[in-house]
Amino acid sequence: VEVKTSHNQIKISNAKGESKAFTFDYVYDASTTQRFFYDNSCSPLIDSVLEGFNATIFAYGQTGCGKSFSMQGCNNPKELRGVIPNAFEHIFDEINAADDREFLVRCSYLEIYNENIRDLLSNNEKKLEVKEDPKKGVFVQNLTTIVVEDEITLNNIMEKGLKNRSVAATQMNSESSRSHAIFTIVVEVSETDTTTGRE
Repeated sequence: VEVKTSHNQIKISNAKGESKAFTFDYVYDASTTQRFFYDNSCSPLIDSVLEGFNATIFAYGQTGCGKSFSMQGCNNPKELRGVIPNAFEHIFDEINAADDREFLVRCSYLEIYNENIRDLLSNNEKKLEVKEDPKKGVFVQNLTTIVVEDEITLNNIMEKGLKNRSVAATQMNSESSRSHAIFTIVVEVSETDTTTGRE
């Protein structure tokens, strides 16, 4: 496997010398910093969320390939922080700089493990169900949603949820989560019309 960042390609070759190249919007190699990855691929998505669009940042790959590090990173030093804490900071930096808009930020955290859905922010071990509503769309019934007012609270909520994740060892990773986790942030924005004074 060869990573060609200059061409945004991954090239795969077999023992016969045959190769195939796959082109992507962006390609990153082992020398890529957390901040560069965030600024390049994630920051525009967070900007779009603050403008009212939906966005998803999804990490997928083999056990031990670096998904957790890319998404969560380390708290210290700051350069090693992953996508999620960088997004928290980004969101609240924008909110704190906005004088003409009011924001409401809510979050939830769930785990999908052995085809069961569990609320990582609740002490209740009850399995949750996915429902569909004509107005709300697809949602998880009885999932805890918490209103947050700052980056520190959001980080604390994520840490609480991380401690509740299911962990089981694999041959490649002694602390593999063995589950999928979804941390959702909902940002609601209200603007006041300067002419009418209405929101």
